[in-house]
Amino acid sequence: MGDVLNYLKKLDAYPKINEDFYSRTLSGGLITLVSSIFIVLLFFTELGLFLTTKTVNELSVDTSRGEQLQINFDVTYPHLACSILSLDAMDVSGEQHLDVVHNIFKRRLSPEGKPIDVGTKDEIGGPKVQTGEVKVKESEGGPAYCGSCWGAEENAEDCCNTCEEVREAYRRKGWAFSNAELIEQCSREGFVEKLKEQEGEGCNVYGYLEVNKVAGNFHFAPGKSFQQAHMHVHDLMPFASQKFNVSHIINKLSFGADYPGVVHPLDNVRRIQEADGGMYQYFIKVVPTIYTDLSGHVISTNQFSVTEHFREQEVASGRSLPGVFFFYDLSPIKVKFTEQRQSFLHFVTNVCAIVGGVFTVSGIIDAFVYHGHKVIKKKMELGKLN
Repeated sequence: MGDVLNYLKKLDAYPKINEDFYSRTLSGGLITLVSSIFIVLLFFTELGLFLTTKTVNELSVDTSRGEQLQINFDVTYPHLACSILSLDAMDVSGEQHLDVVHNIFKRRLSPEGKPIDVGTKDEIGGPKVQTGEVKVKESEGGPAYCGSCWGAEENAEDCCNTCEEVREAYRRKGWAFSNAELIEQCSREGFVEKLKEQEGEGCNVYGYLEVNKVAGNFHFAPGKSFQQAHMHVHDLMPFASQKFNVSHIINKLSFGADYPGVVHPLDNVRRIQEADGGMYQYFIKVVPTIYTDLSGHVISTNQFSVTEHFREQEVASGRSLPGVFFFYDLSPIKVKFTEQRQSFLHFVTNVCAIVGGVFTVSGIIDAFVYHGHKVIKKKMELGKLN
């Protein structure tokens, strides 16, 4: 025990001057040991702060013009077949994209939710028919076969060689597509049989849209869409015998690129319904965001908040279209995130302040303990301590 006490005395960083020699005390050694531990703890705390990256937030008015907004999505419909589902996008500027097929992919799912034909990534729909384009195709009708559009031709030389081209011609005319089995092209391709084959299947739709940076909406709904008397209409005639359960799982939905720490409120949202029909509506407020990392790399993207609403199908009026609708609006405020780290000079200054501050305070405490002990000891010797 005596050796330990002598060792603690040797640690005393505050030796006391008694006329012509220094003396070290046990209290001084203890204070030195405690202050050294305290200095080490504060040093590693400051080192952690120096190595930690902090993000500084800044708000400003969004003055960008003429930019495009990229919408990334991955949505699974367990009870809607891929042949039924279509995607439309429109905005307040009047621009419309009906039955979007570019950069959009589908994956057929079995009733158990397992992928069918794994590995295939087919774009939804197919090539669109260009107005006035004459198509000559080898078929049973002869080497220069030109199929009829069944009254939907815009020009006398238009041809509809496939069932999809007939449906597209009907869509442009704003006609309902009924009695598919009576149309030669659809009968030859087994259109009705394919629809029946896919009954009960699900569909996983994923990809991205590029739209104008203005308020708008995009939606997934059954049937081909078209405009009729300034109204957005979906043709459900080919699927009249089917029920439309719009249960869905939003695996991912984002507006722009991801950045560190971003949270997408609709990721992994599940909305499963027992009854068929109904309209799911998501009202989204998009906030333009700029993220700058330590290396100076800038990511221009968006955050968003969302509220949702479900409307039951109005069977009597027939005005409620079953589907999943995303209505988005843009905030006029832009958020800027900038990664920053404490400068090395600031770190060195803080470390010096820690060492000097703890050393000074410890010296004051040691002096107080030492002189207090001397006063008490002197009073005890004089018998004045009661």
